[in-house]
Amino acid sequence: MKAAVLGATGFVGRALVPALAARGDDVAAVSRSARTPEDGRVRAVSADVTDADAVRSALEGVDVVYYLVHSLGSANYAEVDRRAATIVAEEAGRAGVSQIVFLGGLGDEQSNLSPHLRSRADTAAALSSGSVPVTTLRAAVVVGRGSAGFETIVALVDRLPLMIAPKWISVPTQPIALVDVVGYLVGVGGKQEAVGDSFDLGGPEVLTYREMIERVARLRAHDRRIVEVPVLSPRLSSYWLHLVTPVRAGVARPLVEGLRTPTVVEDDRIRQLLPRELTTFGVAAYQALAQEDA
Repeated sequence: MKAAVLGATGFVGRALVPALAARGDDVAAVSRSARTPEDGRVRAVSADVTDADAVRSALEGVDVVYYLVHSLGSANYAEVDRRAATIVAEEAGRAGVSQIVFLGGLGDEQSNLSPHLRSRADTAAALSSGSVPVTTLRAAVVVGRGSAGFETIVALVDRLPLMIAPKWISVPTQPIALVDVVGYLVGVGGKQEAVGDSFDLGGPEVLTYREMIERVARLRAHDRRIVEVPVLSPRLSSYWLHLVTPVRAGVARPLVEGLRTPTVVEDDRIRQLLPRELTTFGVAAYQALAQEDA
């Protein structure tokens, strides 16, 4: 099978490309910079997903397209993502692609969506506007080095002995290890039972953000106190995160606005379709931190 990974140099894309190649796929690793290392099965392709001609060339002869593009951090990220997804849907149809696989966000099916989660839902709709069937996988916090959500938790633990935290710190979520996300992405590619369907992804535990912070603190051997207050608005929370974590305010604010929405798996059909032993948060966090130390 020939696969194209759009967003190949991003957090998930960097892990997905070698996993597809290891399965025996020929992979076009598509990004604006084309920095992906090449080997016998991986070819780096430079293309901007808002450029229809470049996308058309990148998708030539491709069977499955993985759409991992995200413009979060740009002032008009929702508009850019919607336009890019529409172009990819159209060009995938012209290229004869058989399936598009999209990684979206848990919670995007609820009515009171934040702008960020609404953008993820709009992107899925734009990808589905063409003739190529879309498989949508929805995940909450992905645990691994390079994940904005996980990096924020680690930075808070490392920099703040006492955290004055807003109420969203007690909202439940279902984090999932990067290795499991990649396993599911690889598994649905070319799988007929997954074509045109949507699936929720989550790890084996439902945790609050407070519990994740506390567990990372234990792994770091740090004693951290957390005091919850109801006064930090999403705007103030994003500025607070910008001051104490590596996440820029342009990225932090949309993420924080989405934290008021519980992101828990409601449909676990993926567990039956692609059975696998899921990684616990503790193991995934330990491995991610060990990777940083190495």
